[in-house]
Amino acid sequence: MNTQEIKFLLKLLGFPEYRALLKEFDSFKRDRNKICQSLNNSGWLDYSREIASVKLLPPGRALLKLEPGQSPLTPNELKVVEQLAKASARVKPSQIKQPKAVERDAILQRFQERGLIDVETQVKVQKAEVWITPEGLDYLRDEFIPQAGNNPAISLTLLGNYLRFLRKSTRATPPTPVSGSLPSDEDILQTIQNLDRTLGTGNYLPIFHLRQKLQPPLSREELDQALYRLEKNDQIELSSLVEASRYSQEQIQAGISQRTGCPLFFIQVVND
Repeated sequence: MNTQEIKFLLKLLGFPEYRALLKEFDSFKRDRNKICQSLNNSGWLDYSREIASVKLLPPGRALLKLEPGQSPLTPNELKVVEQLAKASARVKPSQIKQPKAVERDAILQRFQERGLIDVETQVKVQKAEVWITPEGLDYLRDEFIPQAGNNPAISLTLLGNYLRFLRKSTRATPPTPVSGSLPSDEDILQTIQNLDRTLGTGNYLPIFHLRQKLQPPLSREELDQALYRLEKNDQIELSSLVEASRYSQEQIQAGISQRTGCPLFFIQVVND
């Protein structure tokens, strides 16, 4: 890490839950997004994203060859595919004129999940948030050693942020499991929400993150049944993995196998 990246993380330690609006870091000027991307590449920081550009993939083009009655696309989804098919290069979302922005963005998200488009993302332009990942917190607590460099001095405020973080980490002790005590369905739902917020998965939490958190004390079967109960009670929705290239075989196998089709892989909390 260079000095600016260190200062960025130490400043972020001063916000609740080590999370803040990106506009709080305007003092970093034009290097702000570059710092975010560098720290994200290291796995220590994440941020709100938005689609920068898209490209229609062969499976998406194939849908245009279907007869109208056979197409699985809605009228607005078809409009988006047709506009993407006419483009000779990558397309910015703003260049897609129909439908309106909110529905357009939702359609692009669905297309990405179904493997119909290739997406490039960027730091969100408006109201972007930035936060330190669990890996970043572990690094700052257990491994971080400042190195000499250009302009290494930091303010007492940043030093104070780091000292408070270390003291809080030292005081925090993991809860002792109580024999026979297992998390309730509500505890599991809360854990899903906490992980989604921490990891920034946009209410599409891959199941393997939840297994890493709750197995043990729960067995795989116990967690699967709890998820089915939450879905039955309309508290969550489980959806299948369509595009597997972004995940390892071990992560895919952490999904809930189905007799036919792809495994259930994503958890989405249903908001009333």
